[in-house]
Amino acid sequence: MTPARIAELLEPYVGSPEAGSLKPEAVKSILTYIDILQSWNRRINLTAIRNQEEILTRHFGESLLAARTLFPLCSPVSSVVKAFPSTNDRLTVADIGSGAGFPGIPIKLWAPQIHLTLIESNHKKSTFLREVIRALTLTDINIRNTRAESLAENFDVVTLRAVEHFESILPIAAKLVAPEGRLALLIGQSQLLTARQLLPTLTWNPPIPIPGSNARTLAVAHQQASQESKE
Repeated sequence: MTPARIAELLEPYVGSPEAGSLKPEAVKSILTYIDILQSWNRRINLTAIRNQEEILTRHFGESLLAARTLFPLCSPVSSVVKAFPSTNDRLTVADIGSGAGFPGIPIKLWAPQIHLTLIESNHKKSTFLREVIRALTLTDINIRNTRAESLAENFDVVTLRAVEHFESILPIAAKLVAPEGRLALLIGQSQLLTARQLLPTLTWNPPIPIPGSNARTLAVAHQQASQESKE
């Protein structure tokens, strides 16, 4: 797969190549990532998708759409502008149930200045994530080989995609969102109502359909400010 083909397939998710939405370094990282994913996938079940172009659109495209939505001013061509203020000097992002690294690692490729935490309780998948991070020479990433409910931190952004026991993990994910932070869900449209019912105190943006899918959507919700920050 050539860089030109990658740009063509990702255009519905990140914008046209003329806009400079993906720099060459990001495209090179994606190619390396796909090679490692396919190699590891022969040993452990990371994805049921085997075709490279499908991996690109289904995994990278969907993840990069979330990245572009969450950090619209943090294009890979400019890594200095923050999308919204943080309590410290860097944005913190947590990806729950990272598995093969989606959407967390593509978000890091899009917005390299964030501090990323990948939460993955499966030891073999955590080992895979470490291998990808080494190969792509990514920094400021923390892999937590544990369950999300064991964490006590808060994050500016929490992402969730294709996890088991969706109804059980959703309240746990919401607890990890910092005051005025955001929760981003890459889910089926049929799960939208459940998410809103389980998390009625969050403020929900209109859902964003995933290009090329009749059933997938990106749902972003905002956490309320803490009482201390209001006073």
